[in-house]
Amino acid sequence: MRTVHGIPASTGVARGPWVVLAAASAPAGGRISAADVPAELERLTVARDEAAAELEALADELARGGSDEAAIFEAQAMMAQDSTLFDAAAAAIRDGHDGIAAIRIAATGVADQLRALGDELLAARAADVLDVAERIAARLAGVDRSVVLDRPSIVVADDIPPSIAASLPRERLLGMALESGSATSHAAILARAFGIPAVVGAAGLLPAAQVTDGASDRVAVVDGDSGEVVFEPDASAAARLDARRAAADDAARRALEEASLPAVTRDGIEVTLLANIGTPAEAERAVALGAQGVGLFRTEFLFVERSAPPTEEEQTEANRAVVSAFSPGPVTIRLLDVGGDKPIPWLPIPQEANPFLGVRALRLAGERPEVFITQLRAAMRAAADGGRVKVMAPMVADASDVAVLLDLAAQARAALVADGLAHGEVALGVMLEIPSAVLVAPSFFDRIAFASLGTNDLLQYTLAADRGNAALERYRDPVHPALLRLIDSAAKDASEAGVELSVCGEMGGDPAAALALVGLGVTVLSMASSSLAPVRRAIRGADAATLRAMAHEALGATSAAEVRASFEELLPVG
Repeated sequence: MRTVHGIPASTGVARGPWVVLAAASAPAGGRISAADVPAELERLTVARDEAAAELEALADELARGGSDEAAIFEAQAMMAQDSTLFDAAAAAIRDGHDGIAAIRIAATGVADQLRALGDELLAARAADVLDVAERIAARLAGVDRSVVLDRPSIVVADDIPPSIAASLPRERLLGMALESGSATSHAAILARAFGIPAVVGAAGLLPAAQVTDGASDRVAVVDGDSGEVVFEPDASAAARLDARRAAADDAARRALEEASLPAVTRDGIEVTLLANIGTPAEAERAVALGAQGVGLFRTEFLFVERSAPPTEEEQTEANRAVVSAFSPGPVTIRLLDVGGDKPIPWLPIPQEANPFLGVRALRLAGERPEVFITQLRAAMRAAADGGRVKVMAPMVADASDVAVLLDLAAQARAALVADGLAHGEVALGVMLEIPSAVLVAPSFFDRIAFASLGTNDLLQYTLAADRGNAALERYRDPVHPALLRLIDSAAKDASEAGVELSVCGEMGGDPAAALALVGLGVTVLSMASSSLAPVRRAIRGADAATLRAMAHEALGATSAAEVRASFEELLPVG
């Protein structure tokens, strides 16, 4: 028995034979003479166009099958045609490298730049650049990169490029274990979209997966909840993992069976459960698990993989895909939330000592209003067919920031009218993630339709505890009395002003914290899809009157641990 541990990437437990995946790749590149440069540039152009066409065909095939993962490969097709990558490869050819070496040099340079930015999402997108380059290299070399699974298997690899992951036969893909990668990589996103258990970032995985005697009947277990991967488990481990697998299968089955049940407390208070999503690819699973709409559609995925901003058409289509998937439920689109901590190549932002407190999100509108106006136009166009589209601005500190949002929206609407483009009404709101915005909310609540508590940053700013600093873990429990007092204030002000208040931070997906929120009067909660079932179950087993009394008492508690212990006593067992 050999066990490795990694990062849980897609929930569930898979058991079966494993196969170490090694897709065919183009050979190493070489050198060419100056006389060969024009011909090699032409070969690169043809290979680029063929690779882009392949990716567009893959996107079309996935879209025809009703799969939202098509958006990943539409983005890759655009990346293949991106001038930044091609120009860098062309320069390498002029320096004497053949096309295979040149496209790899260019892609490595772009990928290294993305990784150096220190952002997990951008680092994961570096895999896209390398995947596109390998597809172009394969076209240059005449290599077939397709992978065949001859039986249901767990796929083990260092990493799986997204285009390879998408081409794996789903009916034979039991699970996925990767030595590299992160929970935000496209392979992980696809695994979640497929409902396939997956573990990533498992150091030592490939050596542990080696079988020296050529046997093909060995089994492995991938636990996408704990991050454990076990090869050839002994009897004791097999029994433990099989029990865990049965429990995970039962939980998944219950989640689907209960997806249509309303989240109503025992005394009749209904809570609306929405999903937080980062790409259109996540919509299908969220709907299946009972999400009544989207409380947070993060739009950064459209902006981070490219050398130029996404077009209005691209943004409109992405918005339409999500609106269509959740119709008639609401979809809340968050305006671009980037800054010095999440830089974008085409949007140069000066280095700041503390980017979390700097020029970020809506504050960028002063220098780049067109970015936000285009986003607002795309949202309004997505609402043209009657969809319930909402737009919220992040990093709002006071009424003056709300005025900026309203002015941008007015400009976007006027421009659509002038251009004669069909559009619909969108509800405008803000994220409450800065304490000042909560404290002065009555000064702008009469100008907006809704507000959503971004509890991750609100907690960070309230307790002055960097959310990325592991040494400050004890300050990160969202049921801290200080945060509860701010939420209580926001809930009372929103109720008085007739403004819908929701929570879109991780707090909403924490069953104990969700009960505290309901007790404070917040009855619209948005969360990761995997949290919908346990939160729904917790709410259905609780009494709202009891929650209100407990929440009132929690406002005077001395610690988050005290509050959490009291609400956890109400959670259902099993």
